[in-house]
Amino acid sequence: MFGRRFNLFKLMGFQVRIDLSWIFIALLISWSLSTGFFPFYFQGLNTGTYWMMGIVGALGLFLSIIVHEFSHSLVARKYGMPMKGITLFIFGGMAEMGDEPPSSKAEFMMAVIGPVSSIVIAAIFYAVYTAGGGMIPQPINGVIGYLSFINATLAAFNIIPAFPLDGGRVLRSLLWGIKGDLRWATRISSFIGSAFGFFLIFMGIVSFFSGNFIGGMWWFLIGMFLNSAARMSYQQLLTRRALEGESVSRFMTRDPVTVTPSTTLESFVNDYVYRYNHKMFPVVSDSNQMDGCITTAEIKAVPREEWSNKRVGDILKPCSTDEVIPAETDAVNALSQMNRTGSSRLLVVEGDRLAGVIALKDMLKFLSLKVEMDA
Repeated sequence: MFGRRFNLFKLMGFQVRIDLSWIFIALLISWSLSTGFFPFYFQGLNTGTYWMMGIVGALGLFLSIIVHEFSHSLVARKYGMPMKGITLFIFGGMAEMGDEPPSSKAEFMMAVIGPVSSIVIAAIFYAVYTAGGGMIPQPINGVIGYLSFINATLAAFNIIPAFPLDGGRVLRSLLWGIKGDLRWATRISSFIGSAFGFFLIFMGIVSFFSGNFIGGMWWFLIGMFLNSAARMSYQQLLTRRALEGESVSRFMTRDPVTVTPSTTLESFVNDYVYRYNHKMFPVVSDSNQMDGCITTAEIKAVPREEWSNKRVGDILKPCSTDEVIPAETDAVNALSQMNRTGSSRLLVVEGDRLAGVIALKDMLKFLSLKVEMDA
């Protein structure tokens, strides 16, 4: 879902990140406010003032989304849900949960607090806007009025019962509470969310061919995102249910291909890289103790004419934490680590000893069979 992300700051223990796509949307919002919204509603100001209003308005939206997602995270923490942080991206923000809510009540409270916080922010800004009409300078009051409007819009859109929007999570919590079946509740709410996504796609196409090109494009993209997110959320639940309670040792290959420190780089490339088609190999001594890892990146940094003389032990590096995982780790966490790093293999370790290798393809085979048998 996310591309390249950057850490911004930590707020009460929650890491706030920004996806590169947010920079694009922030620039687009600033431009739209500066050249369209503010000149239309607040006439007679100069261009520089409109641009200042647009930039401040975009920053205000940025902070409003953080408050919205931060409220989700605080309630989630209260109910013991692990939170990975808050990420701002092209379609807004997302409080990333590490697991499903422990109860329908926890999900309801966590979901409903987001729109409530946006409504409270909108009400505060509206009160200031109406009270400060003659006292606050028009450019400042104009931005305040916009922030009231955009927070009310944010609350209204999020309360739509289309999973994974907040309203969809409220719906899922109610269905979950009624029947006591999270899988059933997720299937129903995800179906509604996916259908709503298709509706927005259709509306986007109609708007586009009716002459509203930018509006149509945005409805289309938001619809695509919601449709994909709804289906992905259900698949993630099935994955968690299938893998919960399983350790990585259940799926690992116990006699993985390893390289000794004395292997020449030439032999490593010909006998390992080209033979097994992997970019990373564990380096293990005779005592089965893992000395480190070697990747094709290290090989490429060495001139080819030196490959016959240099040995793996000369250029190996400590294995990255993204490449290894303890044997007792839950398989769900292993899959999450693979998704985060883009790796299809992880080295399974017991202390400083290599216990095996876990491959994504083996986990996917198990998942496919498990889901088929449980259907």
